[in-house]
Amino acid sequence: MTFDFLVPFYLWTKSFHLISVIAWMAGIFYLPRLFVYHCGVERGSAEGERLKVMERRLLKQIMSPAMMATWTFGILLVLTPGAVDWHSGWWHIKLLSVLLMTGFQGAMSKWRRDFMEDRNTRPHTFYRLANEVPTVLMVIIVIMAIVKPF
Repeated sequence: MTFDFLVPFYLWTKSFHLISVIAWMAGIFYLPRLFVYHCGVERGSAEGERLKVMERRLLKQIMSPAMMATWTFGILLVLTPGAVDWHSGWWHIKLLSVLLMTGFQGAMSKWRRDFMEDRNTRPHTFYRLANEVPTVLMVIIVIMAIVKPF
């Protein structure tokens, strides 16, 4: 199902989709770093409380709206005639990767709640490793969207 009225707006939609992705990815790369720093401070300290505020604002005011905008503009692109070759396999991999990225943000939201309630038990190395997940997913997504190898 596609909508012809979206065709004249294709480049605008694609632009806003990319802007949203950049904002989302900036947050997705930064939040695990904040978690690494948070692991190194004493619970209940002024620095820990400041990190809680930074983490909440990043997730609620930047990452979540950017993720929703990414999905919205992405769906509009999919509904634009000619934007997706439905016989190709690349879009399946891209969609799966975007779903995994969304799930990763959900996991980070849970981790933020753990920090908020001073019940984080994971070491800083966990968050350093977790920070690699969005990098791998981003590489896959970009290759699927640009190269379309399948």
